[in-house]
Amino acid sequence: MVELAERRLLLVHAHPDDETINNGVTMARYVAEGAHVTLITCTLGEEGEVLVPELAHLAADQTDGLGRHRIGELANAMSELGVTDHRFLGDAGKYRDTGMIYNDHGNADVPPETRKDSFWQADLLDAANDLVPVIRELRPQVLVTYDQWGNYGHPDHIKAHRVAMYAADLAAARSYREDLGEAWEIPKIYWTAMAESPMREQLRALRDAGDTTTFEGMDPDGPLPPMITPDRLIDCVISGEEYLDRKMNAMKAHATQITVDGPFFALSNNNGNQIWASEPYRLVRGTAAPDADGLEHDLFAGL
Repeated sequence: MVELAERRLLLVHAHPDDETINNGVTMARYVAEGAHVTLITCTLGEEGEVLVPELAHLAADQTDGLGRHRIGELANAMSELGVTDHRFLGDAGKYRDTGMIYNDHGNADVPPETRKDSFWQADLLDAANDLVPVIRELRPQVLVTYDQWGNYGHPDHIKAHRVAMYAADLAAARSYREDLGEAWEIPKIYWTAMAESPMREQLRALRDAGDTTTFEGMDPDGPLPPMITPDRLIDCVISGEEYLDRKMNAMKAHATQITVDGPFFALSNNNGNQIWASEPYRLVRGTAAPDADGLEHDLFAGL
């Protein structure tokens, strides 16, 4: 069994704020337990929408200063969660936020034109080679990233998934790039998820409160989009209401992207805390070690 102080968790995300929304409680919990938590962020999020009116000039079509501003937001968010090891893939700004559009099916998609320095256009091997030495340096027992669809189709999320998975394979190959460090095979890899039952419960709570528009008007009793994962595919749920305040404060630190009166906080009242305090995962590499309820409640379970 891996001792608490020897636990090493690596997370790979596309933009500043993705980590807090998906894994804020998880990160805060493992930091508090003494594990080493490392966040790799692949872009600066330069193409994000600016929700703070007085900072509107930072937008990509104006001064294009949003990315540099979001470096500070990310640092503040990580301070709230207690994460001291947060890095950018390659270097800050090496890969630019690709941006996204919504296609005719209502899903996130690649814009018709993307910049040559965008993360989407980056050579997969080159990008993976920026992550391989990190994996070999840290030797994490657990890697967390997105699924093959990037949760909801954002091109940078998809690319982050591809880079993380490819780098994990390359890092494990003893004969691959000895100059990048000693080979290391990550024992467990998880993909982030949004579980179906909790989402339906919270959508019903919103309907009961008279809100029928939040979260794109999803019907709590109807079909849900692909980003919602059926309960049977969930392998691990990390719950921690004691860390919820840290997660919410970290979300607020991403002020240009998340507004306190927007849909991200619509479920953060006393009746809706569970959707933010519980973070589900799909185990895609390694052996599950579930509890009596059939789920893991520790990403390091069985190690």
